[in-house]
Amino acid sequence: MLAITDEPLDILAVRAAVLDKTCGGVALFEGIVRADDDGTRCVVALEYEAHHSMAIAEFERIARDVHVRFSGARIAMVHRIGRVRVGEPAVVVAVAAAHREQAFLGCRYAIDELKMHAQIWKKEHFSDGSADWRANDA
Repeated sequence: MLAITDEPLDILAVRAAVLDKTCGGVALFEGIVRADDDGTRCVVALEYEAHHSMAIAEFERIARDVHVRFSGARIAMVHRIGRVRVGEPAVVVAVAAAHREQAFLGCRYAIDELKMHAQIWKKEHFSDGSADWRANDA
């Protein structure tokens, strides 16, 4: 499961997509929109946009890398686009592997690669009504 959607994310479905009787460890990362406050204004929502075909191609590259680097690990990644409110998940990554170390390391690798390379952008919406585009690398 490698997807970009404008629907709320189904965390259990992402987890279920990687389950396999040969896997003894599953690591799950949920990226939640937080009420980030810079002292003058507070984030109330994020709005994500993606270049769908390029982002999915990047997801596929990451999935291949995870499989090879982490002993055949299985991966699922789903990123939401559109407006996502504080407290809602914007991205979910699940990695299953034979052992917990490969699952943890694969999950960390996948989310870091997604944030750095996938063609997904976010706009922060603030409590004062203003909004700013922000790099999607943190």
